[in-house]
Amino acid sequence: RKVLYFLINLYAHLVGKKIFVMTSMLYCVCNKEYEEGQFMIECGKCGEWFHGSCVGIEEYQAQDIEEYHCTKCELVHGPLVLKKRRNVSQHNYKEIHEGTKQISAGSVMFIRQLKTKKFIDCKNVIRFLNNGNSFDVNYLQQHGFDVPILVKEKTGLGLVVPPSNFTVYDVEKRVGPLFDLHVIDVAKQEDLRMKMREWTEYFNSPIRGRVLNVISLEFSKTSLDELVTAPEIVRNMSWVENTWPKVITEENSHTPPAVMKYCLMGVKDCYTDFHVDFGGTSVWYHLLHGEKVFYFIEPTKVNLKKFEQWASSSDQNQVFFGDKVDKCYKISLQEG
Repeated sequence: RKVLYFLINLYAHLVGKKIFVMTSMLYCVCNKEYEEGQFMIECGKCGEWFHGSCVGIEEYQAQDIEEYHCTKCELVHGPLVLKKRRNVSQHNYKEIHEGTKQISAGSVMFIRQLKTKKFIDCKNVIRFLNNGNSFDVNYLQQHGFDVPILVKEKTGLGLVVPPSNFTVYDVEKRVGPLFDLHVIDVAKQEDLRMKMREWTEYFNSPIRGRVLNVISLEFSKTSLDELVTAPEIVRNMSWVENTWPKVITEENSHTPPAVMKYCLMGVKDCYTDFHVDFGGTSVWYHLLHGEKVFYFIEPTKVNLKKFEQWASSSDQNQVFFGDKVDKCYKISLQEG
């Protein structure tokens, strides 16, 4: 960053002493000082710094810019230069024809084709329960836990979630506007960083330049934690809750991992490619708003081997893993 302050040496002629005067540096078209934590971007030609809010650039958008040009330098050197995409065949958000390019996971054309695909009925590989009254450890011991379980009503689960009028604005109030988020750019299937305030503005904007998805907001150390209680069976079976040492000692110096409570937020046509959750862990979901579609594949030895080959292949981004196996299932969850 540029030096924000500089010293001017003045000499007092009457007393012959050197005096140091601290003077603030002014920046941007607004001619204001730099403020701690405020995003600024440098012009790659003249070297001047500008507030992102003054020139219409959010911090997360700067990750796509190779060289920014201010309005004055733009007249001479042309508009800003974007970074080249790693995947040159990537479809952008405005493409309406497939053309001769390969279709990449998460692209507009990919999502359109995915919606037309036929999938096997999941009724035979999912266990359905009307409510959670009998869903406990004894139930799993009797029936096993080798398939997904869908509980139609949360009654009896011991689950507590925010009210139905809870919005992204409320999430921001609970975790704070400067909370760092890991966000997925769906078309690129790449990770980027945003502040919670930026995400709120993006989520509520009537026009979005791209499709973004938040899948890793762990909020157990924020005030949002007090509004959510995991299902009783999750709390009873959690290794972190029941096995991890509560007292930190020299022998047990690692603090318990914060992996119990995540808030996922996405917009229409969000897509996350096939993956295995860290450590092969099981997860629970409750949908507060909207709809979420799951595509899932049985973890047989054959399928896991195919997954390993697919995940390490150079063309992974152009291959829908569901097409590589015999059976791929789909289920759509509704809010509540």
